[in-house]
Amino acid sequence: MDWLETLRDLPATEPVAMISVLATEGSAPRGAGTRMLVTAKREHGTIGGGALEFRAVEQARAVLDHAPGAWRVQDYPLGPLLGQCCGGRVRLLVEHVDPAVLGWLGDAVEGRTLVSQLKPGAIQRHVSDGPATPMSARGDRPREGSRIAEVIGCWRRPLYLFGAGHVGQAIARHIGGLPLRLAWFDTRPVFETIEGVAVVPESGIEQCIAEAPDDAAVVILTHDHALDYRLTLAALSRAPLAFTGLIGSQTKRARFLSRLDREGVCVEARGRLTCPIGLPGVTGKEPDVIAVALLAQLLQLPRAVQVQAVAA
Repeated sequence: MDWLETLRDLPATEPVAMISVLATEGSAPRGAGTRMLVTAKREHGTIGGGALEFRAVEQARAVLDHAPGAWRVQDYPLGPLLGQCCGGRVRLLVEHVDPAVLGWLGDAVEGRTLVSQLKPGAIQRHVSDGPATPMSARGDRPREGSRIAEVIGCWRRPLYLFGAGHVGQAIARHIGGLPLRLAWFDTRPVFETIEGVAVVPESGIEQCIAEAPDDAAVVILTHDHALDYRLTLAALSRAPLAFTGLIGSQTKRARFLSRLDREGVCVEARGRLTCPIGLPGVTGKEPDVIAVALLAQLLQLPRAVQVQAVAA
């Protein structure tokens, strides 16, 4: 989403070109929807790939010599053309941004659909709530008259984090830039001053678990083992979540599992509990170490599929 904020500011001060990844095939450095902005002397963001980005930036600066609205679609087979060993294929849209036609930016929010109509010497855009399907990196390139639609932003897994102590704060510090969407809860009023923390009554905190979507990761690390247990029970008693993690030792795990068994939680549900949390082999107990190990573990979860772009 960072490119949107940059695009709101840059064109008013200097000419800017935009590089958009329309589609990829095989091993490619970034996915469809990735963008970077290029001026005569500066670059904002990255499409990755070393030689690919170098060539694309050259093309972006070349298009700045043309009138605002000028655009071109280019294909890059990474192995044959650029000598990159990954061997994938990338289709790019390179354009000289016309600051006179950026009114759509006011409607551009994550999850909506950006529709781009390729015209002679111009790209007309608007934001809708319509569907989008993948574009191919092969076959006929989009040309004048083509319509390209894409989801704004990328899919981010909801992370329901319970506990705003040292480890919770470390997780929140390190989450920036990751494909995770944080929902952060605590029951203690003292944490109302921390940005992002929702202080909820202890009597109703299980409702937060009930309202979590099925693709959410729930991580439980409160100040109170009794509260930890209530949240764990709530997470394992509902429809399966993508991840249910509980901070603690093997001893804590054994005690919780024994109690869950006595309370009638089935074997399959108990098997969904991850405790301790974090990648195996990372043994540090410092909050930042725990946070990084947990976030890396969450990044290993299977990702939901997001539909990205369609050309017609």
